[in-house]
Amino acid sequence: MIEVKMIRSNGAVNGFEISGHAESGPYGHDLVCAAVSAVSIGTVNAIERLCHTEPHVEQGGEGGYLKVILPADLTEDATEKARILLEGMLVSLETIEHDYQQYIKITHR
Repeated sequence: MIEVKMIRSNGAVNGFEISGHAESGPYGHDLVCAAVSAVSIGTVNAIERLCHTEPHVEQGGEGGYLKVILPADLTEDATEKARILLEGMLVSLETIEHDYQQYIKITHR
């Protein structure tokens, strides 16, 4: 199962942590894993390009783990943009969770 933890501070999203594998299909054909990967990596790429910053990123060596935290020194404008992108990512992941709840679980901390 894929576990998504949205990391918040005072209600505002500051990052996320994704771990596990969906195992909803054979390796290379796992649609849930592919969808979660595309949404999360796409969000990181959008933050880098649109907010002109590199968030702190930790990845597992063989996949199955991604942790992303926004830098503390972002401008107010960049912080707002990055948080909107992260909230958009959450909406996309919740849509996946709705249809494939046996393979993905989202929590907030």
